Amino acid sequence: MAEITASLVKELREKTGAGMMDCKKALNETNGDLEAAVDWLRTKGLAAAAKKAGRVAAEGLIGVAVSGTKGALVEVNSETDFVAKNELFQSFVRTVTEIALEKGDDLDALANAAYPGGSGTVSEQLTQNIANIGENQSLRRAATLEVSQGVVAGYVHNAIAPGIGKIGVLVALESAGDAAKLEALGKQIAMHVAAVSPLALDETGIDPEVLERERAIAAEKAAASGKPAEIVEKMVEGALRKFKEEVVLTSQVFVIDGKTKVGDVVAQAGKDVGAPVALKGFLRFQLGEGIEKQASDFAAEVAAAAGTN
Repeated sequence: MAEITASLVKELREKTGAGMMDCKKALNETNGDLEAAVDWLRTKGLAAAAKKAGRVAAEGLIGVAVSGTKGALVEVNSETDFVAKNELFQSFVRTVTEIALEKGDDLDALANAAYPGGSGTVSEQLTQNIANIGENQSLRRAATLEVSQGVVAGYVHNAIAPGIGKIGVLVALESAGDAAKLEALGKQIAMHVAAVSPLALDETGIDPEVLERERAIAAEKAAASGKPAEIVEKMVEGALRKFKEEVVLTSQVFVIDGKTKVGDVVAQAGKDVGAPVALKGFLRFQLGEGIEKQASDFAAEVAAAAGTN
């Protein structure tokens, strides 16, 4: 059996908000498997789970650039948050995002694109920045969104400067209607996406593995009720319907008014902009999501650097 360490228990507590003893029991029940322990706690009703499971620690900036019917997102990582405040780093993120808007989101092509005003490529400029700033940096990912007509609206949550921040969102609205009104609507929906972080545009976009995981959790919780099999199945299906409504953008309640579903907001917008409106897609980048940053003991690092250990 895997060793259940104090640090593993602590990590599970941070992910789920469950009590220490419950976390320890969950890890024992799942042989130290952290994700399985999260699910175990959820089946017992002891964790809000996914809301805290996405915590991240990587540093850097998200860049957002929009031009009419196309938008781009770029993430550039750094070792510390201090670098995100560096003007050279900020300028690099903005510039690379503009290049992605023009060249596309293929990372290799982006890295090999010419860097404006420089003597080389984006990759070579990044290497030069690392030397100048004295800290490792990386061009992690890029994505673009486009419609044939209408607008792609961008939003940066808690922007530290124009077009750069910790969370970046793009929303694509296809319509022949008034561009200024579409832009305003797109930005509001982008703010919603930043706040709520939907998993998909509609039900067809939900990852089947995510649905199966939710079904398994719902089935175990329903089975524990002791009710007849046909009732248990209805409970499971009801739980899945609720889950889909909560994670699908078009089914979520619009945070701007707190009562209307996003899909209905878009449908009703046609009257205001003068033509039917279709919500074609969205992209959301949160700084460092999916990256596990190694924890460090700063005092120990200083002592080691000073040769006192």
